[in-house]
Amino acid sequence: MTQQFDTEVLICGAGAAGLTLAIELARRRIAFRLIDKLEGPFRGSRGKGIQPRSQEIFEDLGILDHLVAVGGVYPSEHTYGNDGSVLSSEVIEVVDPTPDEPYHMRLMVPQFLTEGVMRERLAEFGHRVEFGSELLDFVQDAEGVTSRIKTSHGEESVRARYLVGVDGGRSFVRQALGIDFPGKTLGVRAVVADMHLRGLSADIWHHFNEGSMELQVSLCPLAGTDMFQLQAPVPLEGEIDVSPQGLTALIAGRTSRQGIVVEAVHWASVFSMNARLAERYRHGRVFIAGDAAHVHPPTGGQGLNTSVQDAYNLGWKLAAVLGGAPQSLLDTFEEERRPVAAGMLGLATRLLDSAKRGIRRRGREVSQLDIGYPESSLAMEQPERHDTLCAGDRAPDAPMRGAAGQPVRLFNLFQGTHWTLLGYEVADRAAVAARAGLRIYIVGKRGELFDDDGHMRDAYGLAADTWVLVRPDGYVGAMVEAGALSALEQYLTLVGLAADPTIP
Repeated sequence: MTQQFDTEVLICGAGAAGLTLAIELARRRIAFRLIDKLEGPFRGSRGKGIQPRSQEIFEDLGILDHLVAVGGVYPSEHTYGNDGSVLSSEVIEVVDPTPDEPYHMRLMVPQFLTEGVMRERLAEFGHRVEFGSELLDFVQDAEGVTSRIKTSHGEESVRARYLVGVDGGRSFVRQALGIDFPGKTLGVRAVVADMHLRGLSADIWHHFNEGSMELQVSLCPLAGTDMFQLQAPVPLEGEIDVSPQGLTALIAGRTSRQGIVVEAVHWASVFSMNARLAERYRHGRVFIAGDAAHVHPPTGGQGLNTSVQDAYNLGWKLAAVLGGAPQSLLDTFEEERRPVAAGMLGLATRLLDSAKRGIRRRGREVSQLDIGYPESSLAMEQPERHDTLCAGDRAPDAPMRGAAGQPVRLFNLFQGTHWTLLGYEVADRAAVAARAGLRIYIVGKRGELFDDDGHMRDAYGLAADTWVLVRPDGYVGAMVEAGALSALEQYLTLVGLAADPTIP
C-alpha cells in the first residue's frame, strides 16, 4: 500500500541553520515545511561574524552580495587601559584575498539581518517560515515521521519522510530522541545586548578592562544598524538588570565614564557558557543539526557558521536520497560534521581561555577555510595523493578563461545544485558519460576552459590526465587519473549519479 505524505521534510527551527536547509531543499524542488515556535523572527545580533568559508557558501546560495550590502566589515578596535592609554588594533589578522581564496574580509552582519536576507531568498523560491508553529511530539517508522504540531489554528498532524531538528541548544527534537548531550559548563556567565546609546564613537569597537572577568566590557557598533552590541561577563548568580538604566549603570561602573548613556535596549540575553556535543546526529529518519547538536562559547565567531555548514552538508544529501540515491549517503552527515563540531568546540574553548587573560588575537584558525572531510567515506583518490590538495578538502576557486575568451571563476561553475567534473588536460573528453546532475568541463586543449596562468593547476596540484569531481557543497569528492575511470564511475553511481543509457 502506498503511503501518503504531506511533505518530504519537516524542518523544526527557522534560525540560520533551518533557513539554510530550507533554501537548499527549495532550490532542488524538494517539498518541505519550515516551522518555528517563536511568533516572529529572532530580533538579536548574537551571531554577527560571517567567516570566509560561510561567505563562499552564501555566494553559492545567491545572497553574499546582499549580506555585504546590509552589513559591513568589522571596525578597528580600541582597548582602554586603566592608565588612560589606548591601544588600537585589528584583532583578526588582515589577509588579502588570493585566487584560490577570494574572501578574507571580516564580514559583520547581525544575526537578525542575516536571517532576514535568508528569508527573502527563501521567498524567491515561493516558501516562507511558519512562525507560531510548535512541534509537540513525533513518532517514526520505517517509511517516515508523523509529527503533531500546534499552530494558531489548532493542532495538526504532519506526515513527512524526514524530520530535522535545528531548534537550538535546548532542542526538543534532541531531547525527545533521548540523545545524550555531554560536555561541561565553563564557569562563565555573560550578558549580550543590542542597544541605542550615546557617548561613544560609532566607528570603533571599544574594549575596557580586558583580562578582568569582573570589570571587562566591550561595546561594538553593529554594522547595518545604528546600534551597539554590549558584551560583558557577569556574576554566576543573581539577576542582571538589562533595562537602559541598568546597562548604563553597568557601563559606568566598569569604564568610569558617566557620558555613555543607553537610550533603548532592542534585545538582551544573559547566558551561561557551555561546551556540549550531541552523542549522535541521527536516529532513523530524524536528524539534529546546528545548536541542537553542539553548543559552545561565542569566542571566535564559530557558532552560526558551523550551524550553516551543518545544514549545507545535510541538504544536498537529503535531496539526493529522496531522488533515489542510496540511503547510506545520509550516514555521511554525522560522519563528516560531528568531528568538525568537536574541533570547533575545542577552538572556541581555547579562545575563551585566552580572552580571560586579555588575549584576543585571531588568525586563520577562525576562517573555517581549512575544514574538510579527508577521512570521509565520500573521499576517493586513485592513486593516493600526498602533500597537496586531496579528496575531502575544500575545492579552491581559480580564475580561468572560457573558450569564447571571457573570464570565468571555478566558483561560477560550481554554483548551483549539481556535481562538477573537471577534466584537466585529458586526452579523451568523452571518457565519462554525461548524466543528470553532473556538469563536465574540460580544461586545456579542445576544452571549454583554459588555465592560462596555472592557478587551477597550482591550487589543485594537478598533472595532465587528471579528473576532479567536486561535490554540490564545494568539497572535492574524488580525484582520479585517467587509468582509474572505472572507480570514478562506481563512485558516481554510489552518490546517485548513475549513467543514463539514453544519453549518447
